[in-house]
Amino acid sequence: MSQPLTLSAHIEAIYPLSPMQEGMLFHTLLNPASGVYLMQNRYVLEGELDSGAFVQAWQRVVERHSILRTSFAWKSQKQPLQVVHKHVELPVDVLDWRGMTAREQDERVEALLQAELEEGFDFNQAPLTRIRLIRLTETTYEFVHSFHHLLLDEWCTSLLMMDFLTHYESYVQGRPLALPMPRPYRDYIAWLQRQDLTEAERFWRAYLKGFASPTPLVSGERLPGIADQGAEIGDETGSVDAGTSAALVALAQQHQLTLNTLVQGAWALLLSQYSGETDVLFGVTVAGRPPDLPEVESIVGLFINTLPLRLKVPPDGRLVPWL
Repeated sequence: MSQPLTLSAHIEAIYPLSPMQEGMLFHTLLNPASGVYLMQNRYVLEGELDSGAFVQAWQRVVERHSILRTSFAWKSQKQPLQVVHKHVELPVDVLDWRGMTAREQDERVEALLQAELEEGFDFNQAPLTRIRLIRLTETTYEFVHSFHHLLLDEWCTSLLMMDFLTHYESYVQGRPLALPMPRPYRDYIAWLQRQDLTEAERFWRAYLKGFASPTPLVSGERLPGIADQGAEIGDETGSVDAGTSAALVALAQQHQLTLNTLVQGAWALLLSQYSGETDVLFGVTVAGRPPDLPEVESIVGLFINTLPLRLKVPPDGRLVPWL
């Protein structure tokens, strides 16, 4: 019979997942080899670099932020739990590929990262992150930061990079650095547990009244069912030319709108045209950092949330006032 998780000399804290974390965990377990939610950020570094200080600085970042020392348990639990370990060693691969051509280097990086996507992370083992420092030339490096989205959102990228750079400089210069410990992610989980779920349910039931599902983008093809989801997952990247981009920025600024509003408005119009509905519903991503949680802007962890956005498209209305 499985024993419940308990605090030990090696465990700092145990607490539940946020709803977004639970969703990401579920979809990753449903499609383990898809690479969904395994993030791989790549950077090119130019100039002299102290690889020893680089490794030390990233290890210090892991020590400072509890979410980077977190593993996840779900197999023998009534609900999934995240387990913060007091100490973990960050996997850092320092590689020297100066003897290869640029094409060989690029092909090797791509193969390495593709294999990582297929293998994934072991949720029972912390940390769910990995650093690679690849020397390409005498003064050029590629730095790859791989991590599972369960840990971090895009907001955290600048927080971690600033933390890393601060500690890297201190190690290079040989001067001690004493910074206050950042607020831990578990404080956000505690904030979530204090929320009134009954009131939240009442709000969303009223907001979504009349809808049973998001508005589909009907193309004449069969919509995928649950069994099909995750079979082929990838990123699609599009671009607009410089003139169109400048025009959109100017339009947004002229009417005191954001580019995000323009894009969401365009998507709503597209859904309305294809579905024939004037009341459409689709998902959007929000930062999710509650303003009533002190120091929330400096907490490293997953805060983003996906929420339904309901928009009524006026059939004969003017575009800018609607936006």
